[in-house]
Amino acid sequence: MARKATTFDLFSAIAEPRRRELIEKLIGKELFVNQLVALLGWKQPTVSKHLKVLKEVGVVSERKEGRMRVYKVNAPSLKPVQEWVNQFENYWEYNLDNLEVYLEDIQTKKEE
Repeated sequence: MARKATTFDLFSAIAEPRRRELIEKLIGKELFVNQLVALLGWKQPTVSKHLKVLKEVGVVSERKEGRMRVYKVNAPSLKPVQEWVNQFENYWEYNLDNLEVYLEDIQTKKEE
């Protein structure tokens, strides 16, 4: 049975840990495939396979430099991920505030 493609949406594409690692290596710089192979310690076909998926969802862009291709992160394409995560910020802040109150309450009771 064939695996279901992961290139249909951004979230599926970045769910793969190796793709996230690849994105991290590309943040703020442009690198050739051979540079990524050296940095990651993966085989070239593996790097190329993951770059292809990231390109298809727009996370990575490429440009030709002679016969080689240079890759970089298309940071604005990750905005939907940031927006999705940000919706949980109020939840986390509320729970951390409650934890602080709870810990202060425990400390007060110990001191009594």
